[in-house]
Amino acid sequence: MSKKNQKEFKVKKTDLASKSSLRLDLFLSQKFPKLTRSYLQQVIKKGCVLVNGAKAKSSKRVARGDEVKISFPQPEKIELKPEEIPLDVVYEDSNIIVINKPAGLVVHPGVGNKKGTLVNALLHHLPKLGRIGSKLRPGIVHRLDKDTSGVMIVAKNDLAFQDLVGQFKRHQVQKEYLALVYGKVRPKRGKIIAPIRRDYHDRKRMAVAGMGKGKEAETKYEVEKYFKDQFTLLRIFPKTGRTHQVRVHLNSIGYSIVGDKTYKPKQNFVNRAKELDLERQFLHAKSITIKLLTGKRKKFSAALPSDLKMVLKKLTEL
Repeated sequence: MSKKNQKEFKVKKTDLASKSSLRLDLFLSQKFPKLTRSYLQQVIKKGCVLVNGAKAKSSKRVARGDEVKISFPQPEKIELKPEEIPLDVVYEDSNIIVINKPAGLVVHPGVGNKKGTLVNALLHHLPKLGRIGSKLRPGIVHRLDKDTSGVMIVAKNDLAFQDLVGQFKRHQVQKEYLALVYGKVRPKRGKIIAPIRRDYHDRKRMAVAGMGKGKEAETKYEVEKYFKDQFTLLRIFPKTGRTHQVRVHLNSIGYSIVGDKTYKPKQNFVNRAKELDLERQFLHAKSITIKLLTGKRKKFSAALPSDLKMVLKKLTEL
């Protein structure tokens, strides 16, 4: 095993945060904040973590002075292959392609999703795309969560890629989402400014951080429509594009998105929403406006998909 895949730690008092001991998986989550806790638990289960020279379980308590050694297994190689997956193309020219991404489609390959992604579909549609941007994310300048539908822009050449990356970085891209949330949102308009970081207790979740911590994030919203049974349809305008930003920000002010299995509301709201038969979160990227290489600003839109239209129809009939 390469030394690059091995790390050794001696548990310090500062690691324990005033506690006498800490679970091994939580200790490792602190040391590797970019890795999910579930992944680290798998590494521990495979016997790749030693505490004082002995294999241990995730629940093992580590204390001050304990020596922890982790040997990461070699990552499985992901080979990008074109796949004939249908694409809903909203617009295409020599520089960009705009896609209406369906819910359930992962944007790019990764652990647990080695194939069947949007990137695999794009490589079939655009064989030369593999040369643009990063190896596993060719042409990708922004992302949507797996269960979020809507409009996405992909760069088709290096010039367009660099230009779009710059626009996103400078917050010059205008984005609008539609989200259905639990509760009657008050006030009708608002702005959420709160940094976002990984959740220390669950690495698959994001969380609002204290000022000066995490990455800056800003989301504006306005009420589109109230429904009788305590639901609100919102128009969302995120200025930044952090992971799970819209979902985390809305949840932080008490308005969880209907169908979101990660950022759940109180149980009474969940029970009230079951009759809507929604299999995913009600979050749709409605439009995106960018500046083309020609200098002209252009807006691209994606209509609300049928499953979300059906939910709104049911709410209207309640």
